[in-house]
Amino acid sequence: MTTDSTAQHGLKKHSDGGWGLVPVQTRSERFRSRDVADFPAVTGREAVWKLTPVARIAELLSGDLDGSPYPIEAPAVDGISLSWVDRDDSRVGSAGEPEERASANAFSAFEKALLVSVTGESSSEFTVTRSALGSGARGAHTIIEAAPFSRGTVVIRNLGEAHLTENVEIIVGDSAELTVVSVQEWNDAALHVASHFATVGRDAKLKHVVVSLGGGVVRINPSTHLVGSGSDTEMYGVYFADAGQHLEQQVYVFHDAPHSRSRVSYKGALQGEGARTVWIGDVLIGRNAPGTDSYEQNRNLVLTDGTRADSVPNLEIETGDILGAGHASATGRFDDEQLFYLQSRGIAEDEARRLVVRGFLSEIVQKIGAPALQEHLQAAIEAELTVGAPTGAQSSGALA
Repeated sequence: MTTDSTAQHGLKKHSDGGWGLVPVQTRSERFRSRDVADFPAVTGREAVWKLTPVARIAELLSGDLDGSPYPIEAPAVDGISLSWVDRDDSRVGSAGEPEERASANAFSAFEKALLVSVTGESSSEFTVTRSALGSGARGAHTIIEAAPFSRGTVVIRNLGEAHLTENVEIIVGDSAELTVVSVQEWNDAALHVASHFATVGRDAKLKHVVVSLGGGVVRINPSTHLVGSGSDTEMYGVYFADAGQHLEQQVYVFHDAPHSRSRVSYKGALQGEGARTVWIGDVLIGRNAPGTDSYEQNRNLVLTDGTRADSVPNLEIETGDILGAGHASATGRFDDEQLFYLQSRGIAEDEARRLVVRGFLSEIVQKIGAPALQEHLQAAIEAELTVGAPTGAQSSGALA
């Protein structure tokens, strides 16, 4: 099909299927490219953008980006190293490639990739802090590689001001165990759009955690490709949206090997006029993945009127030989019985509400496995609950 013939007959690309006559039929068939020019301008009507406030992040979708290396803080630990590598490094693009324009814009712009190499076999915790990115539009690329049989936890902590679009590649070698935690504690005006691509090798395990507490618009989309027999992933998320804040996650797990396992669990809370969260969970069990065991869930706790939580779980199965697969989603207010139980024991209503929310979100925080970080996040959640906490809000429904 040539450009002349399409122009002659008034044809144009389908927003979700390129030049084909039908949209993409399965999650793994989405178009990919490292070049931003291969993606049309974003209108907000596309399937991957329809729930995102695209006007607020326009500079990350179409504008020029600063792709130079940026300042970081990363105290040294044994078994984990840090370096900058060139664009032609063989690991760049090996875990995944952009499926939408913001990701491709970052891929086209970055000059060097930040490489975190996990090689130690005794588990170490390594934190990379980014707090001086500034207000200019920036594109970035990070690679986290766990060598075969290695163990480690990598925390990417984001603070301050930023207008950032980026790609994060996670490569988990055979029999390795890696935990990656992305913590968003940006200021109120920050914009952050990120695509995380992970590949998990034979008998390897990846725990991936997204914590979003700060930022004006934060959209973190993690994808995990289980490519090795016996591979395993646990993907967790916790988020707290305040007035005017948009927090979004589009999660994808592709079971592409026998006897692989996945567990996805995201929990969030919303309070304040205009607080908005989006969670989309896609799980694809491919035809090459007999013996798969998979489950995904999303839970949202609404604290005030004027908020909106979108939650869309999706499951595709291409083989009948599986151990189990399921999904669940729920959005609701406080459980009256929980509040009554606490108040009947002398706890004031406002404090009882804080205890319920803290307990609801703490289940995910406790999955991280890094005590100091968990303690910090518990305090941050407590601060979110204390500042602008609702009083006397109506309660109905229940969430577990």
